[in-house]
Amino acid sequence: MDHGYTSPSIQGASSILNSVADSEHNDSRTYNVFSIVQFRWLFFGNVAFFFAMQGQMLTRSLLAWELTGQATSLAYINLVVAIPLIFASLLGGAITDRVERRRLVVIGQSLIVANELFILILLLFDRLEFWHMLCTAFVAGCAFPFIMPARMAITMKVVGPQSLQSAMAYQSGAMNLNRVLGPAVMGVIIAQFSFVAAYILASILYGCAIMCMFGIDKSHSSESLNNKKPLLADITHGFGYIIRNRPVLVCLGFGLLPMFLAMPFQNILVMLAEQAWQRGESGVGILMATGGIGGVLGAMWIVRRGDNANRLNLMLGSTIAFGAFLALFTQISNFYLALLPLLIANVCASACQTVNNAAIQLLVDDNVRGRVSSFMMLSFGLTPIGVFPMAIAADNVGAANAILGASVILVVLVGLFYGLSATLRNLDRSVKEAMS
Repeated sequence: MDHGYTSPSIQGASSILNSVADSEHNDSRTYNVFSIVQFRWLFFGNVAFFFAMQGQMLTRSLLAWELTGQATSLAYINLVVAIPLIFASLLGGAITDRVERRRLVVIGQSLIVANELFILILLLFDRLEFWHMLCTAFVAGCAFPFIMPARMAITMKVVGPQSLQSAMAYQSGAMNLNRVLGPAVMGVIIAQFSFVAAYILASILYGCAIMCMFGIDKSHSSESLNNKKPLLADITHGFGYIIRNRPVLVCLGFGLLPMFLAMPFQNILVMLAEQAWQRGESGVGILMATGGIGGVLGAMWIVRRGDNANRLNLMLGSTIAFGAFLALFTQISNFYLALLPLLIANVCASACQTVNNAAIQLLVDDNVRGRVSSFMMLSFGLTPIGVFPMAIAADNVGAANAILGASVILVVLVGLFYGLSATLRNLDRSVKEAMS
């Protein structure tokens, strides 16, 4: 049980607000972040990047299957991406707070482009082997922890605290939409043309994402120019900052619950579709598309709500609703009727994640924003670990019961979290003080 520690205010918030004042156009519900030219560049760069990334997840899976004919090859690729994602996250966050952030994004995304071109050349010369794909997947896993914390920190610099939640909601909506469109488009391109065409398109999109970054001003943290401390000291300081800043620690822990317990359900949808509804690949595709659409709707819901002070109720309500509707989804025998609670569950998951991430960004000082963002990235790296207990449970009691059990545990733990944590109950006050 904690005792309601109150965070320090974000230093430099007023300067951030001043930097975007000439672009502000508020209405009663939400801030028009697209009036900020730099946000438009950042947003469309994100769209290009995540479209290519989501599409290439399918491309890599299909190509690995074609090369090996073994399902385990898919697990190996996910593993070599997840391992560096976990271990490089802390390093990526510390470096984000030490260097110019735009340059870091450009370098990281350039590595991704080099990856795609490497595979493309091997495909053109018919020299591609599975170990080549493992190597490039590892490089991508190393680059991603540097790209994402820097992008999060740049977003705060560009839009300011008053419109951060709306900005993150728009970006979350675009990411979820790309979960649907990316694989769909790449699947058509592979079917109608070739893997070569898919890698050409991905390389072009990644290149566009890099070019968009040059429409954004250089971005330094408040201490980056004068930072002479060893890198390990910066990482240690980030740990200490989170431990001392109880609201940030609580938000990170709260956000980890659905990511670790329930979100791994997406990885056993193939098993669920077959066991519950005797649906093959087409059924899985419909389920994944429904989840992606729900994610978009959830993000747009947050945009419509605007940036208000009722973050706690929204986080609690959406997380509990996510668990409840996910449980309901597994108990409906009619496939098409089951899509509705799945849709609502993903709406709630997207809303909770967006509000939680925005609250964390508002609570932290700019000079540690990258390191704190890296802990948020760490939760995504830990999500594949949550697949293992759910997969084991699915093998023993069935996919539906495994997801049902995880959903119930999630709801119970959220209730316990709220009851035991005074810091969580005082979250709205802490955010208000940080923004003052």
